Amino acid sequence: MKFAVIVFPGSNCDLDMYNAVVDVLGEDVDYVWHTATDLSAYDGILVPGGFSYGDYLRCGAIAQLAPVMTEVRKAAAEGKFVLGVCNGFQVLTEAGLLPGALIRNNSLKFRCHPVGLRVENANTAFTRDYAQGEVVTIPIAHGEGNYYCDEETLASLKANGQIVFTYDGVNPNGSVAGIAGISNEAGNVVGMMPHPERAVSELLGSADGAKMFTSVLNAWRERNGAASTR
Repeated sequence: MKFAVIVFPGSNCDLDMYNAVVDVLGEDVDYVWHTATDLSAYDGILVPGGFSYGDYLRCGAIAQLAPVMTEVRKAAAEGKFVLGVCNGFQVLTEAGLLPGALIRNNSLKFRCHPVGLRVENANTAFTRDYAQGEVVTIPIAHGEGNYYCDEETLASLKANGQIVFTYDGVNPNGSVAGIAGISNEAGNVVGMMPHPERAVSELLGSADGAKMFTSVLNAWRERNGAASTR
């Protein structure tokens, strides 16, 4: 399996994402600049955290106009696996690949600490190695992680099983229904505010994020058959 880590001006979690793929999976991974116009060589697209374009206008509002995002939309439509984390989640919502929006934390403060997450849907490409209802520890680091959507969209998310993660216990940012991560209807595109790439080893305080990466590799292997694995 081959991964692309998308890099925008202002991305700062691209190195963490790259290293998570290498350390957890040992699979091929490239940094892909925001000007790229072809992602056909990649099976998984990872949109990392940071402050793309300085978060000017709105978080992700400028990044979603970058040339590479045309290719990310195309990859998602083709059923390829796409994960957006923190700023990457914001970019995916701005790009229309996921519903809703991320707004200022209700505390109006930047929150940076581990949180408990409950796995609400263990059937997506990125969560299949977790147990339904499992509670994991993943760190957050954001000032605009307050997920918002209208009541109609929330009802649709619930009905379609698109709520992937919720905060267990304290809601750190005021997100509607405690939402920490969602997917598209097909389950191949996932966005989340917490950082699984920063929780892939006990040396980092938690290894609970590693299953996000093993999950998508196993989904890809299942799709392509044993002959496609290394």
